[in-house]
Amino acid sequence: MPIQRRVPKRGFNNPTRVEYHVVNISTLAKLQLGEVTPDIMKKKGVLKKSEMKVKILGVGDISQPCTVTADAFSKSAIEKIEKAGGKTIVRVKVEKKKTEAV
Repeated sequence: MPIQRRVPKRGFNNPTRVEYHVVNISTLAKLQLGEVTPDIMKKKGVLKKSEMKVKILGVGDISQPCTVTADAFSKSAIEKIEKAGGKTIVRVKVEKKKTEAV
């Protein structure tokens, strides 16, 4: 069989792609909490898994100040949260380094 028929034709899948669970500011405003973390969002039903990376987008408005911890923020989300008197914290996961056997 020729090689052009043996090779799959499904397209390219990027192995280094980073997928985020997207949360809007309007959703955070509905929670009405002073501190918002991925674990709290999971308990409130906003996220399915707290292990997945979370990105906050600036869709909607927020009026009360709150501290938001997430893996990524859009520029408009940072502006709106800080304008309301809140604070943004970028969560950093420590990756385990592979130890080499001697």
